[in-house]
Amino acid sequence: MKRLLLPAFLLLAVAAATGWCFRGPLAARWRMLSRPLWTGKASSPAPDPERYAKLKSEVQRWRKELSAKHAAARTSAEKDRVLAEARNFLEAVMPEMMRCWLGTPWDFNGTAEGPGGGKIACGYFVATVLRDAGFEVNRYKLAQQPSQNILRTFLPRESLVLRVGVPYDTFAAEIESSEPGIRIIGLDSHVAFLVTRPDGFRFVHSSGSRPWCVVDEDRAGAEVLRRSNYRVQGLLTADKRVLERWLAGEKFPVKMPARAAVATGGS
Repeated sequence: MKRLLLPAFLLLAVAAATGWCFRGPLAARWRMLSRPLWTGKASSPAPDPERYAKLKSEVQRWRKELSAKHAAARTSAEKDRVLAEARNFLEAVMPEMMRCWLGTPWDFNGTAEGPGGGKIACGYFVATVLRDAGFEVNRYKLAQQPSQNILRTFLPRESLVLRVGVPYDTFAAEIESSEPGIRIIGLDSHVAFLVTRPDGFRFVHSSGSRPWCVVDEDRAGAEVLRRSNYRVQGLLTADKRVLERWLAGEKFPVKMPARAAVATGGS
């Protein structure tokens, strides 16, 4: 029954999403769907490849429909409304795609193509979800980059927020008061998603620490995020150019270091 309701939910999300200020129904649904599936007090969730495949199909269908709508828009205001719909759609569907991976084992060299299809490194988890959410990018090259290069593949340097040596509680409070959306975050030797909402944030990543699998953690449980001295993050879904390129199916060339780089995104 849950799977049958998925297309209706995605339709509702897009139909209701005419701008950030009209997000009430979607935000309420999102908060309900964003409850952690694993608190550490029960058995871990199983990966859900079947649902993930359905979500991938829905992403492609909606991206094409929104792209056609954007191309047909006659004014800047009409185009901006379509971009708002695209943003709302991504912010609804991407966390659901991430959750399909929960429980998938971590490995430094893991390159699984989908949930439960093997082991997955942190960089490959981020790169694969982005690719399957409709971002045209070479996931192999992207996954092997330092975290700041992963961010710079999508966002300009001025959109990134770097914090070094900032106490965790200070950083967490800053994130909780910031604009909601889907963020990519790079740490000392790690990369992950931050799903930020008006009521807090979720740290979703393939963890090279206990429990050594893909997890969805809240502020209190995000120990990897807490321990890191280096944190750089950017709000992917707020960038107008990113949304335009997503709609158009435009490739995102992977940002490479000036010198030959050693992969640092596996842990």
